[in-house]
Amino acid sequence: MSLHNSLGLGKEITVTIDGKECKSTFGKTILEIARENGIYIPTMCYLTKTQPIASCRMCIVDVEGVDGAILSCQEKATDGAVVTTQTSDLYKERQNIMKLYNVNHPLECGVCDQSGECDLQNKTLEFNVGDQNFTARDQHRPVENWGHVSYDPALCIMCEKCVRVSTEITGDEALQLKFGGYSSSIVNVKKEKNYASLGEAAAVCPVGALVDTEFKYRTNAWELTKIPSSCSHCGGGCQMEYEVKNEKIYRVSNHAEFSTLCGAGRYGFDYANEGVLKDKEAFENAVDAVENAHSIVFAPQISNEEALILQKIKEKQGTKLVCHEAKAYQKFMRAYGSITGKNLYSGTLERITESRAVIVFGTRINDDTPNVKYHINMASKWHRARVAYLHPMRDEEMKNIVTQFMHYAPGSEEAVAAQLVLALIGENEEIPDKVISALESMDPESLATQSGMRSEEIRVLQKSLIKKHGFSLVVGSDLYAHPRAENIAKLLALLERYAGFNVVCVPPAGNAMGVSLICELDDEVEGMSVGYNVKGDFTLSALGDGDLDMPAMNQQEGTLVSNDKRLVPMHVATSYGGYVLNDIANALGLEAEYTIEYTAALPEEVGFKQEAFDDLPDYFDITGEEHRGYLLDTVNVSLDPTIEAVEDPRSMGAVVYQCNPAEQFSPFTAKCEPIASEAQLLGSAAFAEEAGLSDGQDVTFEIDGVVFNRVFKIDTSMSGNIALNPSYDMGLSAALISSYRFKSVDFSASKNEEVGS
Repeated sequence: MSLHNSLGLGKEITVTIDGKECKSTFGKTILEIARENGIYIPTMCYLTKTQPIASCRMCIVDVEGVDGAILSCQEKATDGAVVTTQTSDLYKERQNIMKLYNVNHPLECGVCDQSGECDLQNKTLEFNVGDQNFTARDQHRPVENWGHVSYDPALCIMCEKCVRVSTEITGDEALQLKFGGYSSSIVNVKKEKNYASLGEAAAVCPVGALVDTEFKYRTNAWELTKIPSSCSHCGGGCQMEYEVKNEKIYRVSNHAEFSTLCGAGRYGFDYANEGVLKDKEAFENAVDAVENAHSIVFAPQISNEEALILQKIKEKQGTKLVCHEAKAYQKFMRAYGSITGKNLYSGTLERITESRAVIVFGTRINDDTPNVKYHINMASKWHRARVAYLHPMRDEEMKNIVTQFMHYAPGSEEAVAAQLVLALIGENEEIPDKVISALESMDPESLATQSGMRSEEIRVLQKSLIKKHGFSLVVGSDLYAHPRAENIAKLLALLERYAGFNVVCVPPAGNAMGVSLICELDDEVEGMSVGYNVKGDFTLSALGDGDLDMPAMNQQEGTLVSNDKRLVPMHVATSYGGYVLNDIANALGLEAEYTIEYTAALPEEVGFKQEAFDDLPDYFDITGEEHRGYLLDTVNVSLDPTIEAVEDPRSMGAVVYQCNPAEQFSPFTAKCEPIASEAQLLGSAAFAEEAGLSDGQDVTFEIDGVVFNRVFKIDTSMSGNIALNPSYDMGLSAALISSYRFKSVDFSASKNEEVGS
């Protein structure tokens, strides 16, 4: 019997709430069942996406046969229970709670940034608190500036939502409770970090205690128009709302009860291509360039509809389409699908959250895709999940949840993948003989020698998973452009198909998954090229420095594919006065009045549905169920169970790792002032010695034809002979970097060599 069944979870129960018969499943709280059935129970501290906080007592209800009121947010419902949510006594108790919340709460609603969307305001009116019968001695509580957010302890009602988000969701663990009776407050124990993720803590604050520093005193909430959309930065496609007044984005918010935004999603919004007018001559030149181009090279920061337009131009003219990151992901996933028989990985973020063990391999996940890291953090905090982090570099931002760091040498990912499979696949009669033969030919000790990841570490991991259930594997961009990427994909796919792993192959930044599904991509640029947000012989650019201006993603209607394999809609946040890709396509003979007419034409054969843009839903219901766009259908693909022998990786000295820092994903986030940062080459003292560099030295090196001019800085938190090099500041050149993320670089000669080839 499974643990799920032995606990009775999932068993159907019937609960009567306020005379209404409600059917649900055992394991859910009274509050959850009430919400499922449209029954209102007031709350102040409750947050759907965290564990029950139980600090406000507003959710009290009466249960027949039970003395005293109980907290509906944490009390599991039992079959046959009869619940009453509204009585005069319950109302009076809730009214008294609101009076306590209002003790000495400053009456500054007229200038408070939360006014108009304040839970305290709303419930003070709901429970008719028109006077105050008691008070407490007022105290001096100065406002604290924590960087991205500011904290006013005089307004704080100690609901603890921000602390729970900081601990359970984003995992920065910066906020803690300081107990002291009426002097209690929230403290930031990591002020020096200036975490942009604290914006999520501010988003759940029910009053004006935590607010975005840059937004303070700029406008009233009711003056802003909320425009629903989806974040286009990391590939997560997270739910967001642009808050706009007079054609200006003042801030980004989200349905923080159910969804979460990273720092880039919340503060990386001011990247629109502004002040553009229609330049007829430049447009005619663009049409001519696209018509005569041999290749169109583009960055993955485009919509599905634009990707389909490019594919139709390819089909019409025979033009090559090149998007390096999306192509690498496309090849990886096609190889992956040749083992699973499906065109998409099966894993979901929700199942990561529910996991008891998570293996992270081939990605610096905190920087590459924060929203996936948040789900790993939730698994760690809620289920005490074991988190194994496999990477050539430690990450200080992961150390609070990683239970086993497993180091391997750059370039040896194929050997690591084989080690994982040999240790974790177990016995399964469905495994083809061809695969069994290939695995039996692999020697674990030889693989350990190649990777530098000792067999003892693998055995520790293997042993730690005994008696656990619900395993997830998260893999990322380190693997997709590896010279042996396709064999790595096939090896890891074995864990999904034959070992029951919840595998998530996190796509690269932008809309790389959508592009990889829609476009038949080519490997190399040939002949005369047109670049779209990439440098070409003729350049279309939303960055404002090309031959013809294009709209940025927050100036377009269209759709993206999220890393949860969901098509999600985007809407226009700020206007754009120039030409768009659809105008060029129409001039070449394609016919669509608006770009979004292509939404219903996205290819069904790879999992899209023939649904019009205007018919796409975009909301969460009261229980937190997501109704945004639609989930892609999984499509069957042909099998090829051929596993190749693992090749020896090439050894190297000092290595540069292409990785953007937290909050930075592309030249578009580089334009955003709230998250602006200086791009530097960061390495340890050991790396400096290996490479012959000194702290503060100017260095020049080349990767894939892109020349980097960097200041080298020694980071004392780093170790080993690998340095971090970002590309977000490289403008139109950023998307030209096409190869494996680890590079051996000769700084003295400005030469580089691909690792693992």
